[in-house]
Amino acid sequence: MTKTQQARKPYRIALIPGDGIGQEVVPAAAQVLMATGIPIRFVELEAGREAFDKTGDALPNSTLDALHQCDAALFGAVSSPSHRVPGYRSPIVALRRHFDLYANLRPARTIAHPAFASSTESVDILVVRENTEGLYVGQERVEANGHRVIAERVITRRASRRVARVAFEQAQRRKRHLTVVHKANVLRESDGLFRESVLEESRAYPEVKVDEGLVDSVAYRLIREPEAFDVIVTPNLYGDILSDLLAALVGSLGIVPSANLGDNFAVFEPVHGSAPDIAGKGIANPIATIRAAAMLLDFLGERETARSVNHAVDTVLHRGPWTPDLGGNASTVEVTDAVIKQIRKSLAM
Repeated sequence: MTKTQQARKPYRIALIPGDGIGQEVVPAAAQVLMATGIPIRFVELEAGREAFDKTGDALPNSTLDALHQCDAALFGAVSSPSHRVPGYRSPIVALRRHFDLYANLRPARTIAHPAFASSTESVDILVVRENTEGLYVGQERVEANGHRVIAERVITRRASRRVARVAFEQAQRRKRHLTVVHKANVLRESDGLFRESVLEESRAYPEVKVDEGLVDSVAYRLIREPEAFDVIVTPNLYGDILSDLLAALVGSLGIVPSANLGDNFAVFEPVHGSAPDIAGKGIANPIATIRAAAMLLDFLGERETARSVNHAVDTVLHRGPWTPDLGGNASTVEVTDAVIKQIRKSLAM
């Protein structure tokens, strides 16, 4: 740590491990952040199914109060039930809504791993997902004595245009190519409004090439010709699905990070879930969360350090060690230590 770093006021970063492997990969990413030498004070907070079972709230008010005093948050994963549990709501969805984190950035890039075929060498795609609306508003009602359920899908011009602005700004920094993904041929009003709003916003970015595609067609093309895409902007549900597809295309859910951005706060997390089948075994891949930590550093303006972390991750992905999801037999700790070793080597140069 340099004298300048020692004199700086530390960032306050919330750590919310959540459930399952979140409790393993978030501490791993925190170790990496500490190894960079950036002054950081961690604030450990609770959320998730375990918090719900203990307190009756998956996102306790104490966590929300503490987050308002933090610069950003690193979130792990939660074990949300697939069946109805009275009083339970997804804490990450609630966080997005509470802080109005309207843009979800999910980058997917081919890794330099010897096990992956050359057919995916050109994958470098950013999905920008609207994060507050669509079916995820959770407005469902039961009718006909339980024989019919209606889910309301909410799309607004305001939310669509603001996420479009984020997508266009990202496209300007990349290859200046943006694809609007929708299903407006069927959902003419809701997806039609999203499509229309993005195209309206495009007038402010004449240097960005804009095209569009139906979500099913885009899913097919992502497999067949991923090099045809750069930045994708999409409503909430489609972005969730397509980003998981891209994770498979580049190797594993264990390597893909994401950022939830608002105007005043940001939460960073891996794309993967809580993976209860491997939780506690010490073999969870920490790379996605470490990459999310690099996105957090970039958000804070620590861009050189973020690049150093990503370079260290790239080196480990190329040389190993690798966790089982990438064909290796290394533990979470071994991969984390290897990344830290690379960071310290770069800092010593």
